[in-house]
Amino acid sequence: MALQKGDFILIDYVAKVKETNEVFDTTKEDVAKKEHLHKEGQIHEPELVVVGEGWVLKALDDALTTMEICKPCTVEISPEKGFGPRDPEKIKRVSIKQLYAKEINPVVGARIEFQGKSATIRSVGAGRVLLDFNAPLAGRTLIYDVTITAKLDKTAEKIGAIVHRRVPVVEEDKFKLTIKEGNLTIDMPEETFYVEGIQIAKRGIAMDIQKFVPDLDETKFVETFKAEPKPAAAVPTPAPSTAKSEPEPETKPKPETKPKTEAKPAAKAPKTAKSAKAAKA
Repeated sequence: MALQKGDFILIDYVAKVKETNEVFDTTKEDVAKKEHLHKEGQIHEPELVVVGEGWVLKALDDALTTMEICKPCTVEISPEKGFGPRDPEKIKRVSIKQLYAKEINPVVGARIEFQGKSATIRSVGAGRVLLDFNAPLAGRTLIYDVTITAKLDKTAEKIGAIVHRRVPVVEEDKFKLTIKEGNLTIDMPEETFYVEGIQIAKRGIAMDIQKFVPDLDETKFVETFKAEPKPAAAVPTPAPSTAKSEPEPETKPKPETKPKTEAKPAAKAPKTAKSAKAAKA
């Protein structure tokens, strides 16, 4: 089934210059690293496109309606349908002192802002710098190797993709979506609270939902700040005693007591002679 204007799709692509085969953009991380396009913190993943909304080059946007899901396709884009032809009038020489005055160190190939316009430094020499104010890919034929990886039909899928497009640094499944009586509530995960530009992103999300999901009347963002758990009360440890403890008195063993023996009756004294005579009388 052919795609139509307004369809939500995810695409993977590798974009290169036909004349030089130089890769200048991609959604694939392995290709980005190989071609030295990957930057710290940059996310490479299938890109959300709403067909016909101009989120990609018009020539590529038009070609999407002829593609099939999960079937690789190559699209060639001429300079006229890409970034336009090169205009010689947009190439100018300026004094290197003018760049130094703006604290710009001129390096060939660098993109700079000069007099309110973006320019590419093409050459440096003899106190002069050649600036090219054409778009970097002006005059080039472009090749896009594209695969539509998925088509999003469910409302929740579309909303999730819209949110992730605006806040790509946080995983999509961390946002809780609740639809009730025509109203949408988005519970924002804690990771989003301090994301740079989050308020602008929320406004963009609300505008996209209003445009692409018109059945919803209201979009509400909820940020819940939870109190940190209180630490458990520590059990007080008794302080060690500083008083010196006196040594316990040494106990001496008690002497053994011998059992008492009964006293024998004393022997009677022998009778004297006087007492013997008294007895005879």
